[in-house]
Amino acid sequence: MSARSFTTPGGVHNATPARIVFGAGRSTDLRAEVTRLGARRALVVTTPGRAPLGDRLAELIGDRCAGMLPEAVSQVPVELARRGREKAASAGADCLVAVGGGAATGLCKGIAYETRLPIIAVPTTYSGSEMTGFCGMTIDGVKRMHESTAMLPATVVYDPRLSQSLPVTIGAASAMNALAHCIDAIYLPSLSPLLAPAAIEGAQVVAAALPALLADPDALDARTELLYGAHLAGAALTGGFAIQHAVAHTLGGSFGVEHGLAHTVVLPYVTDYLVRRAPRPLGRIAAAIGTDELPGHLWDLAVSAGLPVRLADLGLSRDDIERAVRIALTAEDHADPRLAGNPAPVTEEAVRTIMTEATSGARPGGAS
Repeated sequence: MSARSFTTPGGVHNATPARIVFGAGRSTDLRAEVTRLGARRALVVTTPGRAPLGDRLAELIGDRCAGMLPEAVSQVPVELARRGREKAASAGADCLVAVGGGAATGLCKGIAYETRLPIIAVPTTYSGSEMTGFCGMTIDGVKRMHESTAMLPATVVYDPRLSQSLPVTIGAASAMNALAHCIDAIYLPSLSPLLAPAAIEGAQVVAAALPALLADPDALDARTELLYGAHLAGAALTGGFAIQHAVAHTLGGSFGVEHGLAHTVVLPYVTDYLVRRAPRPLGRIAAAIGTDELPGHLWDLAVSAGLPVRLADLGLSRDDIERAVRIALTAEDHADPRLAGNPAPVTEEAVRTIMTEATSGARPGGAS
């Protein structure tokens, strides 16, 4: 047997937040977490739809709250990030509190990218963004990845009760997003061996909890498990990401597709393309989930949740496919050694194959 040998990238890769607070009701500790950071002027950042929740948490922070910015939107337009920096400066903020899903966390990251303000993330969805120092910002209609330890949240507060108001369909799409993190990370050589088990357990937990959520949308246990699985999936994502994210980010940044739905539609077809090229790592995910047909199982999960499995269901026509292929190939530098861990090269043929399968929407494996 040959001696083991591996190298993992430094910097933001495989770096996770220094403090995690997890449990039902733990958001009531938010003021204490602001104080723990030594902050006195916390700016609460959320989406317009989550403004009432933002108000509630701002009240918990009390006189250490500098105000609220309820303007976050998906895909983080760079213009919005700039406005957010101006808002933070005018409010004298020395801390950012992200309340909601990936949009709120992403906007905080966009603000912190240049200001280096510390972030406390309070996620209510399963995007996993709160675990990483990566952020996709949309510039001139193309979502481009940025990375910096300045964007890595200092603290994450997970309170499953805050996710109970999340509509089931949105929660299901977000859960598929978490599964995409596990699957897209597990085969990368840049993933730390310490975090590879997070991808496996994260996939197992999310795949089991999603049907439980569908069966009982009010079940706190299912919401708790999904949040825990998303936490693990986000940790795994810190190792890097590959073709799944290249395609999904294209749909989000350039075609306005909601992030979770973008991942949902292409995940079975990306997995089908790669499962024969990376049978061992993806086999570990399949075994954890309890299936010998991983692509088809993912398709079944999406369909059982009433989620789309065809690009046409997201508003894309066949004429959009060629543009999507071009953007997916050029938005990221796939020759970069940190991104070159795909089991197969990210070629025009590969991306077009995935897009073509997603256009048909047929179940991978031939059964439906």
